Amino acid sequence: MTAIGDVDEANSAIGVAIVALGDEALRAELGLIQNDLFDLGADLATPEGIDGALRVTADQVARLEVAIDRLNAALDPLTSFVLPGGDPGAAALHLARAITRRAERAAVAAGVASAPARAYLNRLSDFLFVAARHVNKTGSGDVLWQPGATRTPPA
Repeated sequence: MTAIGDVDEANSAIGVAIVALGDEALRAELGLIQNDLFDLGADLATPEGIDGALRVTADQVARLEVAIDRLNAALDPLTSFVLPGGDPGAAALHLARAITRRAERAAVAAGVASAPARAYLNRLSDFLFVAARHVNKTGSGDVLWQPGATRTPPA
């Protein structure tokens, strides 16, 4: 199933982000997420109704929600769309976010993802976005979209 491969790819992209980050607390949080993604892969691979199957839980989703709120509380409100980039670690997190969105679409399209698995993928992509902004706040800053920038010749 495509969704399982997409989840694996997201996990690999998170691994790339981890090696690019200096923030030990964020690295540890991402390590927990990598383990969650193996749980998610097992969830996607196991048909419903199998007793004792490893499933993503509401507690795992709630942990992401708490992390999103914690990181977001220290960020300035958005005034523009954010382009993927900035610090190398933030850029890797943005790539992982985009792959996670694809995994979410594939899981929904396949119709096999449990409600907690779908919620986890949805909240994970938000976590990765906020984490990228967190990394850029302490580094080079968010790269903001400039509408029409390609129509304006450089000075």
